[in-house]
Amino acid sequence: MIWYVLAVVLGLALIAAVAALVVTERRPRPPKPAVATAAVMGREALDVVDAGLRRLTGECLRSGRSLPDLFAVVYSEERLGLLLAGAEATAPAPWIAEADGERWTISPDDLHRPGPEGEPALPYALTVTVGLDGADRVLVDLSRAAGPVSVVGPDEEVRGLARAVITEALSSPVGALAEVTLVGSLAGDGLVDGGMPRTSRLHTAASLEDAFARAASASTGAPEPGSSEVTQIFRLIEGSSRIAVQGEAPHLFVVASSQLPRRQGALDGLRRGDALLVLGDAPTGWRWRADADGSLDTGALGLEITRHAGRLA
Repeated sequence: MIWYVLAVVLGLALIAAVAALVVTERRPRPPKPAVATAAVMGREALDVVDAGLRRLTGECLRSGRSLPDLFAVVYSEERLGLLLAGAEATAPAPWIAEADGERWTISPDDLHRPGPEGEPALPYALTVTVGLDGADRVLVDLSRAAGPVSVVGPDEEVRGLARAVITEALSSPVGALAEVTLVGSLAGDGLVDGGMPRTSRLHTAASLEDAFARAASASTGAPEPGSSEVTQIFRLIEGSSRIAVQGEAPHLFVVASSQLPRRQGALDGLRRGDALLVLGDAPTGWRWRADADGSLDTGALGLEITRHAGRLA
C-alpha cells in the first residue's frame, strides 16, 4: 500500500513538472538582440536608399502624383521602407503601402530589375543616417523639421553625431546635391577635420545671418520658362506642397546653440527644404538627445535609435 501511494505521488509530481515545462516553453521569450549586417552599415546601403528615392521620384513624376511627405527611411537587407508624415493608402508600383498607408516598402531586388530610369532625388537630399534601430538603418529627412534640429547630451556624443551627419550629407549619393555651411565657431574648431572629403559644397560663415544671405545670393533661383534647365524634376518640385524651393539644392546649416540668434525673425532666412542643425538646446523644432550609451532619443519623431550615427564609424 505504501509503495502504491508513493508511486501515485511521484506520478503526479512528474505530470506537474511536465506541465510546468510545457507552459514555460509556450511563454513568449524576449527576442534576441538584432545586429546590423555589414551591408546595412556600409556604403552600399546608401546606394540602395538613393536608388529607392530616385525610383520613387521618377514613378511619381510619370504618374503625375505629388511626392509623398516622407520624414524617415528605414533599411534592412530585406526591404526599404519609407515612413510618411501623412498616410497615403495607394503607393506607386512597385512600392507597397503598409500600416494604413503610413509606410511604403519595396524589396531591394525590385530596384535592380529592369524598369524606368529614376530621377535625381533632389527633394530628399537632406535625408541622412541618424543611427541604427537594432538591425535596421534609420535615416531622417532633416528638411522636414519645422525649425531647428537641436541635439543635446554629452559634448562628445553631440559632436560625433553632427560630424557623421555632415560627412554623409557631403559624401552620400542621396545628398549629392546638398550644400553645407558651418557657422561661427564651428567653422574652425576641428568639427569636420580629418576624414571629411574635399568638396566645394562645404562652406563657412561668421554668423547665421551671413550664412543665410550667402546661400540666397548664390542661388540661381528658378530658370526662365522654356529654358533647357527647366527639367521635369523642377516642375515636380514646384508643384509639390511639401517643398517651396524651386529647383534649388537643399542647404544644411550647422551652428552651436550659444551662437543661435534668439531675436524674433532671426530664422526667417531658412527656406523650406533647408535644415538647421544646432549643437545644443534650441527653443523650437525637433529636440534630440544623444546619450552616453550611444542611443539617441528622437523626441516627437518617435524613432527608436539604439546606436546613433556618431558611433557607427
